[in-house]
Amino acid sequence: MGYSQIALDIGEGIATLTLNRPEKMNAFTGTMMNEIIDAMDRTDADDSVRAVIFTGAGERAFCAGADLTPDDGRAVFSDSSPVEDLSDPRVRDGGGKLTLRLYQSKKPLISACNGAAVGVGVTMQLPMDIRLASENARYGFVFARRGIVPEACSSWFLPRIVGVGQALEWCMTGRIFDAQEALRGGLVRSVHPAGELIDAARGLAREIADNTSAVSVAMTRAMLWRVPSGDHPMTAHKVDSRAIYRLSKGVDAKEGVQSFLEKRAPAFPGRVSADMPDFYPWWGEEPPYA
Repeated sequence: MGYSQIALDIGEGIATLTLNRPEKMNAFTGTMMNEIIDAMDRTDADDSVRAVIFTGAGERAFCAGADLTPDDGRAVFSDSSPVEDLSDPRVRDGGGKLTLRLYQSKKPLISACNGAAVGVGVTMQLPMDIRLASENARYGFVFARRGIVPEACSSWFLPRIVGVGQALEWCMTGRIFDAQEALRGGLVRSVHPAGELIDAARGLAREIADNTSAVSVAMTRAMLWRVPSGDHPMTAHKVDSRAIYRLSKGVDAKEGVQSFLEKRAPAFPGRVSADMPDFYPWWGEEPPYA
């Protein structure tokens, strides 16, 4: 598809996005960011895609963090241009632009972390919905050891996933930790032998694709990521009520009931591109960077 630093393969309802710079342990660049964002636009627009799996090329790394020796000679962590106003778009963190796009995905995102995942290599996985690790995966929120701070909106995502205490320990020590510690800390769902990792991820993706409504999953993803930020359960009640009311009258709800009564696998006709409820997105426009 014309990408130079990622590969995107789509088949049988599942997209697999591979970070594809194995000679540099899949280190993150601005080009990689733009290519992943473009791939997300493609998968969101493709109704055949029911889930997206992320992994890294080679056996050593998922993503070893920001490329500290970029070929284009640009500054590593931020734009080298001086700015007077911190709301200037040039100040924006590239990892954050990526994770905000992943957060907006209409399709489930599954991480299959196959090796080292350091810095942005781990923070880019936080907006993914299910995170799996191979036994040789290694993680590190190493920012304090590089003289900077957590990026890619991880100060928002990480405490929601693992709790404030665990997030603080990992970020303040900056240490590298293994897959078992990631499992104990709640960062990953499960740990697998390296040769079984992708099959495990595909099994989860297949379970989603074969048994669920794409519209229901897209709504559920948006609800579970966004509603908990509300200040009262009434926020959830409003969204729940509107969603159930609209979807209960749709073609997928009819098929869901009918397939259950007939004891057969469902064949949901609803499409994310055309059949989301009329009040979606209920949160309005995304906040601007200012």
